[in-house]
Amino acid sequence: MLTPLMLVAGCTDAPDQAQAAPKAIAVRVVDIGTATNKGEINVIGTAAWRKETALGFTTGGQIDRLLVNEGDRVARGQLLAVLKTTPVAAELSAAEAEAARASGEYGRMQELFGQGWVTRQRLEAAEAASRSANAAVRARRFALDTARINAPSAGVILSRQSEPNQVVGAGTPILMLGEAGSGYVLRAPLNDRAAARLTVGLPAQVRFEALGAPLQGKIVEIGAKADGTTGTFDVEIALPTDPRIKSGMVGSAIVIGALGGEAAKPLVPVSALMSPRAGEAIIFVLSRNNRAVRRTVQIGEAGDGGVEVRSGLSTGEAVIVSNLDRLRDGALVTPSRLR
Repeated sequence: MLTPLMLVAGCTDAPDQAQAAPKAIAVRVVDIGTATNKGEINVIGTAAWRKETALGFTTGGQIDRLLVNEGDRVARGQLLAVLKTTPVAAELSAAEAEAARASGEYGRMQELFGQGWVTRQRLEAAEAASRSANAAVRARRFALDTARINAPSAGVILSRQSEPNQVVGAGTPILMLGEAGSGYVLRAPLNDRAAARLTVGLPAQVRFEALGAPLQGKIVEIGAKADGTTGTFDVEIALPTDPRIKSGMVGSAIVIGALGGEAAKPLVPVSALMSPRAGEAIIFVLSRNNRAVRRTVQIGEAGDGGVEVRSGLSTGEAVIVSNLDRLRDGALVTPSRLR
């Protein structure tokens, strides 16, 4: 027979034997998006005039005047620099005198040859000497006419590499002209793999920190030969007309539509990853019945938008990004979504 004390004891033990219902863990979740299109290539380069022309004299001599400075805007045909022409003018006078003498000698030989007093050989020698003297006159006159530099087109003087009274050789660069008609480009070096994925005409979004808003450009030239020192190929991206752009400004660009792009991959926040190593990591995915599902995924590159997941996760799923240390596979959770 049960005594009252035994009945009381039995009633007291009942609550301890009952199991408490699991308590849901509050977590935050993020819906999975995709990575940036892998058909894009990021480049860094410098702004430059597409056509930058070195200007010099065709003959050597001493500089008399330089009429422009760096940064000056010039018009087509504008006089930029002049050589001292006194030596060249003297040489021209001497050449003209010699040409007159040789021409007279040739005329005399023609008369003598007609009279039979000289041989054809002497006549031909006199003719050759006259032609040579006339050629020397043309050369000296050309030197005098080109003892000045005129702008081949409108543009901006990028550099002034010599000064008045300096003696320069023929072809020595005196000025560097950025030709306005060619426009500005962003010139960027790319490795062979990136360059091989580009084609002329691809659009690009160019950004200069000094200018703020990005500019729209397109590829106009891809180098046909690698630089002998760096092994890179120069790519030129045409820029829109903007008076704020200066030669030498550093900018970045995203080239859109590059060949060989991969399919877009899901991105997860770094805070969603547990134990990342050797291209793998553990995440918790939110199930439809608010359970945390443990999953191992293959991860790739990390960027501003998150870490790329190469396999094990699909776009549209939701991953848990908080209280990961409290979770176990199948744990009940109360989710709140991050925007």
